[in-house]
Amino acid sequence: MEQSGYIPSQPNLDAIFSALADPTRRAILSRLVDGQASVNEIAAPFEMSQPAVSRHLKVLERAGLIERDVDEQRRPARLKAETMAAAVDWLTEFKVFWGASFDQLDTILFSMKQTDAKETDHE
Repeated sequence: MEQSGYIPSQPNLDAIFSALADPTRRAILSRLVDGQASVNEIAAPFEMSQPAVSRHLKVLERAGLIERDVDEQRRPARLKAETMAAAVDWLTEFKVFWGASFDQLDTILFSMKQTDAKETDHE
């Protein structure tokens, strides 16, 4: 069944948002903004085991948000920002809606202030 006005999304957009839904994974991505890191380096600030961190890294890797290389015995992870751009692009489609909603709120608040000012003047 074809949906009217439906714009097909990126094939892994669901995986991206699912990966971003977890605060630990978001923290890992924030850490990787500073550069690549090993599992030990990523696990250091968290109170969790290395296998648990590795599971989070696998989710991020499947979503295409990170890449992992083999560097001798290490498997450093690094941010893959272009995949994050797909999520940002999708969210940007709603910017017009947000702008219009804030404009309506501004109009209502201005009207309320005008009404309050008139009532204060008449007292």
